[in-house]
Amino acid sequence: MKQHYLTACLAIASAAAASANAQTGNEAGAEPRIKVIVSAIGEGWLQRPNAVSDSALLLSATPGYSAAQAGGVSALPFVNGLGDDRLKIRIDGMEITSACANHMNAPLSYIDPSQVGRIEVLAGVTPVSAGGDSIGGTLTVKSAAPVFAETAEALRSTGRITLNAGSNGKTINSGNSAGIASDRWSLGYSAAYARGHSYDDGDGQRVLASLYESINQSAVLALRGKDHQLTLRAGVQHIPYQGFPNQYMDMTDNDGKFANLGYVGRFGWGELDGSAYWQRTNHDMGFFTPERRGMMPMVTRGRNAGYALKASLPWGDAGKLRVGHEYHTFRLDDYWPAVPGSMMMGPQTYLNINDGQRDRLALYGEAETAHNAQWTSLLGARWESVRMDAGDVQPYANNMMNATDAAAAAAFNLRSRRQRDSNLDLTALGRFEADASTTYELAAARKTRSPNLYERYSWGRGTMAMTMTNWFGDGNGYVGNIDLKPETAYTLGFTAHWHGSGAAGWFVKLNPYYNRVHDYIDVDVLGQFHPYMRMSANGALLRFANHDAKLYGANLSWSAPVASTASFGSFTFTGNAAYTRGKRTDGGDLYRIMPFNALLTLEHTSGAWHNQIETKLVARKKHVDARRLEPETAGYALLNVRTAYQLRKNVRLSAGVSNLLDKAYADPLGGVYLSGLRADGGTLRPLPGHGRSIDIGLSIDL
Repeated sequence: MKQHYLTACLAIASAAAASANAQTGNEAGAEPRIKVIVSAIGEGWLQRPNAVSDSALLLSATPGYSAAQAGGVSALPFVNGLGDDRLKIRIDGMEITSACANHMNAPLSYIDPSQVGRIEVLAGVTPVSAGGDSIGGTLTVKSAAPVFAETAEALRSTGRITLNAGSNGKTINSGNSAGIASDRWSLGYSAAYARGHSYDDGDGQRVLASLYESINQSAVLALRGKDHQLTLRAGVQHIPYQGFPNQYMDMTDNDGKFANLGYVGRFGWGELDGSAYWQRTNHDMGFFTPERRGMMPMVTRGRNAGYALKASLPWGDAGKLRVGHEYHTFRLDDYWPAVPGSMMMGPQTYLNINDGQRDRLALYGEAETAHNAQWTSLLGARWESVRMDAGDVQPYANNMMNATDAAAAAAFNLRSRRQRDSNLDLTALGRFEADASTTYELAAARKTRSPNLYERYSWGRGTMAMTMTNWFGDGNGYVGNIDLKPETAYTLGFTAHWHGSGAAGWFVKLNPYYNRVHDYIDVDVLGQFHPYMRMSANGALLRFANHDAKLYGANLSWSAPVASTASFGSFTFTGNAAYTRGKRTDGGDLYRIMPFNALLTLEHTSGAWHNQIETKLVARKKHVDARRLEPETAGYALLNVRTAYQLRKNVRLSAGVSNLLDKAYADPLGGVYLSGLRADGGTLRPLPGHGRSIDIGLSIDL
C-alpha cells in the first residue's frame, strides 16, 4: 500500500478517502468528500521523528497545530488556539475522557506512535458527522489497519519491529507487531514500550521530574465479506510512572483497558458504519522523585462507554445524505485517601468528584451536494443532550485546619448539582474549483461544548485543594462552577488552494479564520498565594467562569520543487507558518495561545536516501494571560536534521539531531517550571525546552 503524507489547510479529502478505503475496503463512502482538513498523516517515515514517544507530537509539522508540554507521553494538542477538551479526539471510534484533575492521562496518551496507522486533523468548521461537544476541531486517530491475504489459496503473515533511541534523556522507544490472515479473516497483535529519563535543556541543566515509562499492548480480530467488515480491538496500557515538571503532582500509576467493535458495510440503499466501545482507567497521583518529597495519594477511577451509528444514502443525482446517532457516557470518581498521622490530610478520605456522571446523546444529519463540476456544498445540523451530575463530597476533616474546605463542602452538598444542556451545531461548507489549479472554500459553523466534570464540580476552596485541579501547567489553583453555561463558537474560515499537477507538483494554501466564542470557559480571580511557600513566586486562585472571547489568525503552507537531477536527486522546499491571536472581549489575552511560528524544511531524495534540514522559528510570546500570571517567553530558532536510508526493501535506518545548536529556550505553551521551584527555589520561570538530542532508529518489516 502506498503510504503518503498530506498537508492541507482546507481541501477536498479525495486522498484521505482513498487511504481509508485501502485500509478497510468499506469506509470511504460514508465520509464527507468535502471537509476542512488541516493535516492527515499516514504511515510514512520522516513525519515520525526518531525517539518520539508521544502521539500528540506526530503532528508537529502541521500548520496551526501545537502541543502543550506535559509528561513524556501526555502533551495536550491545540488547533488554532483551541485545545484539550475543546477538541474532539477519537481513537478507533472511541471517545476517551481524561480521568484526572490534571489531564495527565490525555486521550492521545493511550496509543503509542508506533501503533498509529493514521491521524486526521479537522479544523473548527468540521462536518457534524465528525463529532460534537467541541469547538476547536476533531482529531481522528486510527490504529494500523487489519491486513488480509489477497487470495484464498494461502495465509499471509506480517510483522514489524521498530527501535528508536535518543541521547537527551536516554530515551528508548520500541514497537513490535505481528499478524496472520486469510482473505476473510485477520488476526494481529502489537506492543510498544517507551522510557525516558529527565531531559536536559539547552544550557545542559536537568529538567527535574520529566522522566516516564509507558507500555501499550493491543490485539485485533477482523472478519470481512464482499461488502462488510467487522473489527474487534482490545488492549491494555500500563504507565508505572510519569513526571510532570509543570504540575504539583506526578503520575505514580495509570492502568487502562479498552475494547471496541466496529462495523462497516455496503447495501443496495447505501453504507452503514457502526461502533461500540468500553474503556476504563485506574489512575494514581503522588510523588516518586527526589525533587518532590512527602506523601499525598490521589486516586481517580474513570469509565467511558458508548456507541455510534452512521448511515450514508444517495442524495439526488450526485450527492450523499448522512444521518447518525451517538451515545457516550463517562463515570468518574476522584478521591484522596487520608495520610496516616497527618493533621491536615485526614482522618477522612477527601472526596473531590464523587460519582461524577456525564452522558451525551446526539442526533445529526448532513447533506453533501455536487451542484456541478465546480461547486460542491455540505450542510449539516447536530443536536446533543448533555446531562451531568455528581454526588455529595467531604473534606479531609471538619476541624479548624480544614475549615475553608469544610464550609465549601457543606455549601456544595446543599446545591442541586444536576445539569442538562441542549446543544445545537450547524455547519455549512462550500467548495469552488475555479480551474485545474485553483480551489476556494468558504466555511461557517456554530459549535458548542459543555463543561467537563472538573469545570463544574471541583469544589475545594483551600489553597492546597485548588492547586490539585490544574491541567494548565501554570502553577495556579482552580475551583469549579456548577452554573457554567456551554461554550458556543461561531466560526468563519476561508481557504485558497493553488497547486500544480502531479504528485511532486507545487502547492500554496492560505487559510484565514475568525472565531467568536460566547460563554468561553475562562476564569475569575479570587486571590493569590505563594507556590511552595516561596515568597519570590506568585500563583493565582481562580474560579471557572463564562466570558465571551474571540480568536483569529491565518495558516499558510507550501511545497515547491527546487531542483531535480539524475546525479544529485531531487530537492523540495516545504514549510508552513501560523499566526493566532486570542482575546477576551472584556479585556485581556487568552491563555496558551501560540505566538507566530514557522517551519522551513529543505527535503532531499536520491535513490534510497531521504534527508531533511528543518528550521523551527517561534516569535517572542508577549501577549500573555495576566489573570493566570502567564510568563512571557523569548523568541527562538531551532535547527533539526534527519536522514533515512532504505537499506533493503524491508529494512530502513534513520538518524537525526534535534536542536542541533543546543539552543536554550522556553516552551511558549509549557507553563511554569514547578519542580525546579520546589527543588531549587528562586523565581517561578517558564518551563525549559529540550536541548540537543542525537536520535537513531531502525525498522524491519518481516
